[in-house]
Amino acid sequence: MKLKQSTLLRMDNIGIVVESLDEAVSFFTELGLKLEGRAMVEGEWAGRVTGLGNQQVEVAMMITPDGHSRIELSRFITPAAVADHRNAPVNALGYLRAMFTVSDIDETLARLQKHGAVLVDEVVQYENVYRLCYIRGPEGLLIGLAEELK
Repeated sequence: MKLKQSTLLRMDNIGIVVESLDEAVSFFTELGLKLEGRAMVEGEWAGRVTGLGNQQVEVAMMITPDGHSRIELSRFITPAAVADHRNAPVNALGYLRAMFTVSDIDETLARLQKHGAVLVDEVVQYENVYRLCYIRGPEGLLIGLAEELK
């Protein structure tokens, strides 16, 4: 009997571990994501998924305006975070950044800077297609911004 091949349906979310869930939710709300839900995930059952055993994690799910993509923000209470990669340079191995398309990169930068965002270097233009930049958001999280040029 031949098994039917599974099909990828969508990317559900990107997970980001933070120290301050409130600051991260505020930042991503300002960027334009909507808080879809916030809850405590705890117990041995959750640890069977993550491999961390008995855990207690506060989670906030943020959704993009188009409804297709999410960021899951997590604050680990138990066990505590064991590593910190938030300020790793852009050529570090592993998670790099999440990239968001915005309608006006300058206006978005101005709003996010009020929430502590720092421009990594400068806004650059790629041909006549995009204006692009990286910023460091709350806790040094690396975020990419792209503005499509029409």
